[in-house]
Amino acid sequence: MDFKTEIERRRTFGIISHPDAGKTTLTEKLLLFGGAIQEAGAVKNNKIKKTATSDFMEIERQRGISVATSVLAFIYGDKKINILDTPGHKDFAEDTFRTLTAVDSVIVVIDVAKGVEEQTVKLVEVCRMRNIPMLVFINKLDREGKDAFDLLDDLEQKLGLKVTPLSFPIGMGYDFKGIYNIYEKNVNLFSGDSKKNIEDTIAIDDIHSPELTQLIGENAANTLRDDLELVQGVYPEFDKEAYLKGEQQPVFFGSALNNFGVRELLDCFIDIAPSPRPKMAEERLVDSNEKELTGFVFKIHANMDPKHRDRLAFVKIVSGTFERNKPYLHVRNGKKVKFSSPNAFFAERKEIVDTSYPGDIVGLHDTGNFKIGDTLTEGEQLNYKGIPSFSPEHFRFINNADPLKSKQLYKGIDQLMDEGVAQLFTLELNGRKIIGTVGALQFEVIQYRLEHEYSAKCTYENLPVFKACWVDQFNNKTDEFKEFIRVKQKFLAKDKKGQLVFLADSSFSLQMTQQKYPSVKLHFTSEFN
Repeated sequence: MDFKTEIERRRTFGIISHPDAGKTTLTEKLLLFGGAIQEAGAVKNNKIKKTATSDFMEIERQRGISVATSVLAFIYGDKKINILDTPGHKDFAEDTFRTLTAVDSVIVVIDVAKGVEEQTVKLVEVCRMRNIPMLVFINKLDREGKDAFDLLDDLEQKLGLKVTPLSFPIGMGYDFKGIYNIYEKNVNLFSGDSKKNIEDTIAIDDIHSPELTQLIGENAANTLRDDLELVQGVYPEFDKEAYLKGEQQPVFFGSALNNFGVRELLDCFIDIAPSPRPKMAEERLVDSNEKELTGFVFKIHANMDPKHRDRLAFVKIVSGTFERNKPYLHVRNGKKVKFSSPNAFFAERKEIVDTSYPGDIVGLHDTGNFKIGDTLTEGEQLNYKGIPSFSPEHFRFINNADPLKSKQLYKGIDQLMDEGVAQLFTLELNGRKIIGTVGALQFEVIQYRLEHEYSAKCTYENLPVFKACWVDQFNNKTDEFKEFIRVKQKFLAKDKKGQLVFLADSSFSLQMTQQKYPSVKLHFTSEFN
């Protein structure tokens, strides 16, 4: 295949949602259709000892939640699909935000009973900031839930989406009969038999035909006809251009656990989803069709195999082809590096690849050279932007619990911070180290991993900080700025990149500081111009 065809057959997307909406289950079912696995593992069911393919860290198996983004690839039809299954738990939101810089489109999973939840709101906001095309899957239709139209209203009001249903449920919960596929004009009947891998579909071009009544009964058929009339009246027709620009979001209904409505979603998705898109670097816009290789590190995972202390840097290829054993420029270090065993992923199964194309995710063995956001090119000075750090919600001092192991502790902290598990701040006044996380669960993960992967023990000490604000040092020569530095010195710290950060201890003191020093600009993310 030529280069252009290779790019066009790739689809790289992320699956996002609030925890427990069924994201990992959906990922499993997509793999099942791709023939990549023979049987999907029940994510929550402890009777089955087979855990979900995409949850491979020890702590994930203990908790039954996804902690780290996993990368999975499979072939479906003639398309090569790369899925990034992200953690839904809000304590691991940073990992998810970073992953969103590496995807070309997104599937948002919504729980039919709960509708739009808070974590979904945040994630969708990030996607809208970047105009990422989104497709919505409303899951768990075999349970009682909200009315389909209420859910569609929910998506429009709470998420600000412009939706258009491409399938519609026939009944719900106990009287769930199936789905009418608006996109392909057919009916898929629900048998409730989760053993069946793929349900049969029946093509029905005319919903007013008596055949529909015979299939689902008169009441359900009449309700469906009314619903579809309403859908046509209220929602715009599907417009692929608008979807690709992030201005319209198609909606599908189904039940991932029962493998229902997943094939419709997948077929439509690979038909309409974008192949790898151009990406903005600080210097210029890079098109995926360019012949020269460029790519960036969006995730680092230390100790994927505890026996080998290995670190893998996950690189998203933006343009050109990545070849094994060919030297590439590591832009930040200014050095040429080559890789003898680049990996492609299938959850914990890794395969060595010789060539990778735009849209692919490659895992590179790393001894500590890479940081999140690093760029690889064939020589051009290029920096991909767009992996901001957000202000953490929880802050604690980290103390060494074993003085003989201080080297291991600092190495561990350093590597886990490179991986983006949390953020490290060093106080200007006395050099004490502070860890900031999005959620309290991350402190446990850090403690667990420091002990099990670096054999170092740490203790925490509470620290009353309300928000970390990055200080814009653009006007740092003014008297007001110097006054701010002098008065607030015990609240100032540096982040891992050496940027100045103001740790406000309450929302009141943050407001007062902003009023007292209006020219000192404070930002809630580390990425500002």
